[in-house]
Amino acid sequence: MLNISELSLRSPHFRASDRLLQPFWDHLLLHHLSLVSSPFLPVILAFSSYFCFSLPFAVLDLLGERVPLFHKYKIQQDRRPTLGMMAKSFMTSLYNHIFFVLPAVIIGMFILPTPTLPRDAPTLYQLFTEGLAILLLFDTQYFIWHFVHHKNLQLYRWVHAVHHEYMAPFSWSTEQLSIPELMTVGFWSNLDPILLRCHPLSTWCITVLSIWMSVEDHIGYDLPWTLNHLVPFGLLGGAPAHDLHHQKPSSNYAPFFSHWDRIFGTAVSLKKKKVD
Repeated sequence: MLNISELSLRSPHFRASDRLLQPFWDHLLLHHLSLVSSPFLPVILAFSSYFCFSLPFAVLDLLGERVPLFHKYKIQQDRRPTLGMMAKSFMTSLYNHIFFVLPAVIIGMFILPTPTLPRDAPTLYQLFTEGLAILLLFDTQYFIWHFVHHKNLQLYRWVHAVHHEYMAPFSWSTEQLSIPELMTVGFWSNLDPILLRCHPLSTWCITVLSIWMSVEDHIGYDLPWTLNHLVPFGLLGGAPAHDLHHQKPSSNYAPFFSHWDRIFGTAVSLKKKKVD
């Protein structure tokens, strides 16, 4: 491991590596060190991913029936988000990041040790296994948290109800969260890669992927090319499962995978409708 404060003093010629991602990692360390060593990078990645992934589906929602190629996959076709609903969800997320997430990062800069960056890039196998481990661990944590907050009326009312304002979710509503829920999710997202001793590049990649999966869960469209259809054996719930959770809150608690809901009998499947 290499301390980021010492990296710029080292020779720019890193030792040879047969790792496929090594040239990319070397480029990041040599030319973008201030960015990749910044404690603000995870926040930038997460919020920019949320914005970029949500925007196209917001456009689809506003166009509605004028884009029949996509509208026919809309799960709840009788419910369509308005521009005002979208603005409220986005502004809630923006407010939370400005007044809670960023101050938390600044405080962490003074109380947490200086991070270190490895000289070697992860292998593709390492990138895949570490990313999968992070997703599985977070999926377990959130399933338990989600189940408890739906079963306890006070917890639901004061913590989780903000996210259930709309029965038909839409992309911007992905991060319409209360402060306690946002900080809990953020805590796990930062702690889990440390517990699993993941490479920073694995962590950053899975941050972007997990935001995509979260947005995809909330888009309100059962598109045939989304991850829940591409990954076999119904391992992922996707938009159909989470859309049903907003309709039937006692079902489909897991954020990504389907195994915990199957094990505990809380899995509910969307009834297939014929698409012309």
